[in-house]
Amino acid sequence: MNPKITSGHLHRDAIVYVRQSTPGQVLEHTESRRRQYALADAARQLGFVSVSIIDDDLGRSGSGLVERPGFQKLVAAVCGGSVGAILCIEASRLARNGRDWHHLIDLCALVGTLVIDHDGVYDPRQINDRLLLGLKGTMSEYELSLLRQRGLAARDAKAKRGELRFALPPGFCWDGLGRIEIDPDERVSDAVRLVFRKFHELGSARQVFLWAVQASVRLPVLRQSPGGSGIEWREPAYHTVVQVLKHPVYAGAYVFGRTAQSIQVIDGRARKSTGRQKSMETWNVLIRGHHPGYISWEQFEANQRMLHENAHMQQRAARKSARGGRALLTGLVRCGRCGRMMRVFYGMRSGHAHRYQCRGDVQGVHTGMCVGVGGVRVDRAVAARILEAVAGHAVEAALMAFGQVAQADDDVRKSLERELEQARYEASLAARRHAAVDPDKRLVARELEARWNTALGQVTEIEAKIAQLAAATAARPEIDQEALMALAYDLPSVWNAPGATMRTKQRLTRILIQEVVIDQKEDLKEAVVTIHWTGGRHTEIHVSRARSGRYPEDRHPGPVEVIRKLGGQWPDRELAVTMNRMRCRSAEGTTWTAVRVRQLRERMGIAAFDPAQPREATISVDETARRLKICVGSVLRLIREGILPGRQLMPSAPWQVPVEALDTESVRIGVRAVIERRPRNFKVLQDGKTLHLPGFQ
Repeated sequence: MNPKITSGHLHRDAIVYVRQSTPGQVLEHTESRRRQYALADAARQLGFVSVSIIDDDLGRSGSGLVERPGFQKLVAAVCGGSVGAILCIEASRLARNGRDWHHLIDLCALVGTLVIDHDGVYDPRQINDRLLLGLKGTMSEYELSLLRQRGLAARDAKAKRGELRFALPPGFCWDGLGRIEIDPDERVSDAVRLVFRKFHELGSARQVFLWAVQASVRLPVLRQSPGGSGIEWREPAYHTVVQVLKHPVYAGAYVFGRTAQSIQVIDGRARKSTGRQKSMETWNVLIRGHHPGYISWEQFEANQRMLHENAHMQQRAARKSARGGRALLTGLVRCGRCGRMMRVFYGMRSGHAHRYQCRGDVQGVHTGMCVGVGGVRVDRAVAARILEAVAGHAVEAALMAFGQVAQADDDVRKSLERELEQARYEASLAARRHAAVDPDKRLVARELEARWNTALGQVTEIEAKIAQLAAATAARPEIDQEALMALAYDLPSVWNAPGATMRTKQRLTRILIQEVVIDQKEDLKEAVVTIHWTGGRHTEIHVSRARSGRYPEDRHPGPVEVIRKLGGQWPDRELAVTMNRMRCRSAEGTTWTAVRVRQLRERMGIAAFDPAQPREATISVDETARRLKICVGSVLRLIREGILPGRQLMPSAPWQVPVEALDTESVRIGVRAVIERRPRNFKVLQDGKTLHLPGFQ
């Protein structure tokens, strides 16, 4: 019995603290863990009756940068005064930093807790033991720093030579000489090539993901486990596609140190976080042309630019990618006055007009809109220049499009054929395993037979997918190559075809045009559009702006047509108001009055309006809005959506809304939806439109 261990210590608890620094040590260094757990028996041999083990920190570093719940539990138990001794295999197990170590030793000295390891028993209240424990803690901390420094220096030196091995993404593997080579598995390499080919075709990582989901194409994923790493085929995931597109190893480059660690002070303690992405200029190692790749380095950089443009919310001053919408130049238009990117503003839901606007410095002092032009005319002018630019290569593009249609089906078919080949191998392997087992050992034979049946089911499922793809391809109408070549000489028809989506037009625009700068000349009522082509050339276009106050050409009916359709439906006075609103002029160029309307109506032999004649009770749009307690615009929207029945004999004529329709259930539901869309402060906004005079309520 050591004289430092008294009966007072033996009547209290003994705690065995068990810790290993990494999960790898927990799995591989089993002897060290066994020795630490054996300290519980050593504590009982010393005379301690109550012995407990704290092993919550297995796989956690003791550097102080990682939270250790087991160490906190140990400190709390020591502060409670119920601990007589702490047993550890060595001082480095308790802490690898001076703060935790000395804090624990101070607490042990206050409550009289012993520290026991294989070298002896230490009482922190004695000056010699306190000095020895302090030296052990300092040496433990220095040892960790020295080992880390040497290890990192050796790792970085090996990485700079391109010889450091690490887990490679799907599509690559290490050969026997320590070199990176393309995975010999054709299914894996073809799947990686397919991802890059579809990204080049679709121009978006999300579109590649959606295509893979729709085509039921499985993608390879690296699965890491303590026993080793391997390829696992899973359903498409967005992050899987992005990882393939962003990893430079696919461009033949050896890279190391793309992520960094950051240390933050949380609750007074330093905490380490990993995985922070670094810019390419700050990577530790970048060796281009290190090994064969799936794409070139130039293609990799172009992919990164496209991915960066797809991130619309990350950088407002740069051009953006095509995302659909009615505007052709979305994300490409820059203000010619302040240099900011112009925004697109769309009209009401039923309209097709849009505008390019720059609001200037909205963050600072707002001085009004900088530049604002209608987008329809600008888009038409730019589209005409694009068609002129590609006219010389239209035939080549038509031939390439003809080949891509067949290539799209071949990509899916080859992917399924590779998957079918792998499934047949798995089924054959399961059959051989079932045949090799002893038939009398039914416990094993039944399990192997079930696995064989599962593998055969996988083969049947993939064969069904291939048959469905073949049937869909056969049912699809064949492409007429002659008609396709004819369209190559009629590009405006191709551009304006219903099947030509705006997203496709935007992608073509971004290939040819770098950006478009718009300015406007107020004196000439025109917009100056400068096209910056990708090759470095510039084209200036002058687009006339639409003059306000004009009436559409198709809304200029003749007076005879108006009287023929509307005569006898309303009184002559209301007909005169309607004809003046239509910009309908008489032969002398004068406006219409009730007298002129009556004279023309009588010459045409049309009877006058008879209020006594029985007809359906109808009201105007204004009266409908008053009765439903909504605005006129909401009434017109309900009519357009078919919720509220209404009749208009010709454009700009008064609407006729049946009175009986106001009490129908569908109209009530539509009006309720309009009211629910109102802002919460609707009454306050309405009050703001009314001028309140003093003394009036």
